[in-house]
Amino acid sequence: MDSAELLAQLADIHLPEPVGLWPPAPAWWILALFIIAGLFFGARKGVTVWRQRRFCAHALLELERILDQFAAADAQDLDAARLRYVNAFNSVLRRVALVHFPDSAVASLGGDEWVRFLHANGSCMNLDRELAAALSHGRFQPTISVDASRLHSFGREWIRSMYRRRRGSSGRPQKNQAAAGLKVSGSDA
Repeated sequence: MDSAELLAQLADIHLPEPVGLWPPAPAWWILALFIIAGLFFGARKGVTVWRQRRFCAHALLELERILDQFAAADAQDLDAARLRYVNAFNSVLRRVALVHFPDSAVASLGGDEWVRFLHANGSCMNLDRELAAALSHGRFQPTISVDASRLHSFGREWIRSMYRRRRGSSGRPQKNQAAAGLKVSGSDA
């Protein structure tokens, strides 16, 4: 047999089919799962931070509102207005504390225990003896003399520190933050 005849018997070269895009290799599936998980946890953290900022802003607005009510009070009834301000101020701080510590006995704290709780759980650089006395025993006094602007600056500092800090045990926001609410309704401090 001749080499030409042998070559004629050979079949043409068949090129392989082009590589398709589907199904992807297993490494692409794993990468896609990591990206989806990262996006999920990143979005969850973003929503948590956004909610924390919103709750903090709402609590700070409540402090502003009660300070404005105190500032608009009649000069003849200043002692009663100051008592209402201290009670409403205590109420806002207590509700913020309940949002962060829902399983503790924050609601039942009073007097010096309440001041110790404030010291232990937030920034209290501006809390001096006069402000501590107003917070602990102010609502039980017939008259009270406290500097409302200093008390207000302490409250802003304490609330911001509560929303900035990292909770050691869970690190997650509490589920009942929206239910806790921050509307001032009288003197429930």
